[in-house]
Amino acid sequence: MADSPVDHRAGDQAGGDEKGGGQKALDQKSGKTSTAFRTIGELSRETGLPQHILRYWETRFPQLRPLQRAGNRRYYRPEDARLVRKIDALLNRDGYTVRGVQQLLTKEAGDDVATPIDTLRAIRDLLARALAEDGV
Repeated sequence: MADSPVDHRAGDQAGGDEKGGGQKALDQKSGKTSTAFRTIGELSRETGLPQHILRYWETRFPQLRPLQRAGNRRYYRPEDARLVRKIDALLNRDGYTVRGVQQLLTKEAGDDVATPIDTLRAIRDLLARALAEDGV
């Protein structure tokens, strides 16, 4: 019975916040939560990609921008890590070229972002409807 608290704590760490304790689920490889920043070495170990490949991808994919601190130490946000895994899958599993992945990511980003002219037209239409409702 003396083992129970130790087993219980280990279960809490790996189990996440299922009991409402506010703890995040830990990644099995890194021992960090899924929302924690990762260094280039940690991300390299998690993904199996060499560090020089991650640095190269930063030059080829403008969407991949880890935070850089003093001494150019890189910290990858969770969204950066997801993007690295996506790029890796597209290049190494799906057979895309670097240029093909660039085009795909640019297209996906363009689908989510409205151009300034589209935004202005939407505002104009909204104002026109409001004036029509007011009888002006």
